[in-house]
Order: sequence, then C-alpha cells, then structure tokens
Amino acid sequence: MKTYRLNRLFNAKSRRCFDVAVDHGFFNERSFLGGIENLEKCVQTLVAAAPDAIQLTIGQAPLLQSIAGKEKPALVLRTDVANVYGTQLPRALFSRMIEQPIEQALRLDASCVVVNLFRIPNEPEVTDQCIQNILRIKPECDRYGMPLMIEPLVFQSNQKAGGYMVDGDLEKILPLVRQAVELGADIIKADPTDDVAVYHKVIEMAGRIPVLVRGGGKVSDAEILERTHRLIGQGAAGIVYGRNIIQHRDPAGMTRALMAVVHDGITPAQAAKFIKT
Repeated sequence: MKTYRLNRLFNAKSRRCFDVAVDHGFFNERSFLGGIENLEKCVQTLVAAAPDAIQLTIGQAPLLQSIAGKEKPALVLRTDVANVYGTQLPRALFSRMIEQPIEQALRLDASCVVVNLFRIPNEPEVTDQCIQNILRIKPECDRYGMPLMIEPLVFQSNQKAGGYMVDGDLEKILPLVRQAVELGADIIKADPTDDVAVYHKVIEMAGRIPVLVRGGGKVSDAEILERTHRLIGQGAAGIVYGRNIIQHRDPAGMTRALMAVVHDGITPAQAAKFIKT
C-alpha cells in the first residue's frame, strides 16, 4: 500500500515530487506566518496551481481535503510539533509527536506523514526525542502502508544565526541523512548544501531512498530557480518549498515555474516566464 500512496505523491511522467510546505503555524514562530495568515485562501491558491502535494498539520489538513474533486494535490501530514525556532529560545526545547499519528493520517486520507530529525548544537535531548518519535511511528507506518518522510535538519548555533538557523555543511548533513535512512525513511526531506554542486553526495548517501530538497530561507526568484535546476540535475527526486512560495508576490506563478523545472526540465530563464512581474 505504500507504493499506492507514493504514486499519489510522485508525478507519473517525471517520477519526481513538488510538495509545498504550509505547516509553519505548528511551530509557534511569528515570522513563519507571513503569507499564510489566511491559510484557507493560501491553500485554494496552491490547489489551483496544482503542485503534487501540500504539507499541512492535523488542524489545517481539512482545508485541502474538503475541496471537491480528485485532481487536488496529495496531503503530506506533519506529525510533530517543536519549539526549536525563534531568535530567543526557551529554557527547555522539545519535539513532540501527535497522538495516534497514523490513525489520524488515515482519517485525513494523507498520502504520507513527515517527522523531524533535528541535530541542534548542545541539545542532544531533542535529537533523542526525535529518534523516539521515529521509532514509535515507523512500525505503524509499515502496518498501515503509510509512507514515512523523515526530515533531517542540521542547525547552526542559535547565538550565531538566530531564528531559522539551518546549517548547510555537507559533512554534517551526510551522517544525519544516513541516520534517517537507517531509521527507516521511505522519503528523505533534506536541506540544500551551502555548495549546491556537491548535493549529489547527499543523493548517494541516501541510496535507494528518494531525496526531496527543502527550500530553506527566502531567496530571489533567480536563485531559487537556478538552485532547483541544479539540484534536479544531480538526482534529487523533487523539492519541498515553503516560504519561497507562500511569501512570494505571485505564489501560483512561482509554483508553476518550479513545477516546470522539476517535471519538464526547462531552464530557469524559461521557468521565470510563469511568474508575474
């Protein structure tokens, strides 16, 4: 049954996936809410642009699943909530999983569930919580045929980067990606490396498990299109972008532009024509 659900995620022609992440409200960080203050409107805009999937939380998934018709994007359900983002972090950090995650995913007709695997400087307890979450959800995913997406995230020190502090160091990303594979991921959702040219090493480290690349912080249209083109060229199985879509002046146009790069292999310059100026 995992294969059947994966077939709803991955494009039949390209065998790649474009998942738009709009689950940011789960993390209690004000800066994450730009562009999704009215999430219902955001979801409707995205559905019209027709990405392969939309990533949502248990509280917001009905905004997608209540839309009539069989052509809407697949649901990727976020199953864990954490307090690890923000310019000033609380005294104790955590990553907690929702109760009965797979039963809730089945009731919501999700095609996949996603869970974090954090590596945060001097916070091994959070990594331990993430691993416990994965160990708990993995057997349930196998039992019910639900694909498991693991999101290995390497953070910089909050004192150094503040707020959204992803570390693109290849040497740190590789072992965490491999750990996600060893823990049983069906899909890996990983950050881009600082040097995009070496991303093929992340693909190699994941082996037979498809890698979807996260968008990270918001960048220019030219940069995100060029980066995506290079990542797909190195073997990435797709992308999971959030703020580069939802905080864009033309979310639908950017979605269509990225879909063309991911599925049709067009150049960044050609893709840019989908975006309203």
